Amino acid sequence: MCLGIPGRVTAVTDRDGLLMGVVDFDGIRKDVCLTYVPDVRPGEYVIVHVGFAITKVDRREAERTLDVLRAMGDAVRDELGEPLPAKDRTA
Repeated sequence: MCLGIPGRVTAVTDRDGLLMGVVDFDGIRKDVCLTYVPDVRPGEYVIVHVGFAITKVDRREAERTLDVLRAMGDAVRDELGEPLPAKDRTA
């Protein structure tokens, strides 16, 4: 199964002419190609599919989707290589 997983962009860089960035999936950070969302800025949220950010999404929708994905544990682990951390309900 392939999922589109929301995450927060923490850094944007140019890597040999390719727009790349670091995306934080609630504590799991991955390098992601940002070429399809060239106007994205750190702090914004994107949907990532197989290493590519495919669209921007607002924070509220990203958090709602992450909650649903936490309930699907194995599917997320297969996509990211590890499960999403439990949500910190005190924050």
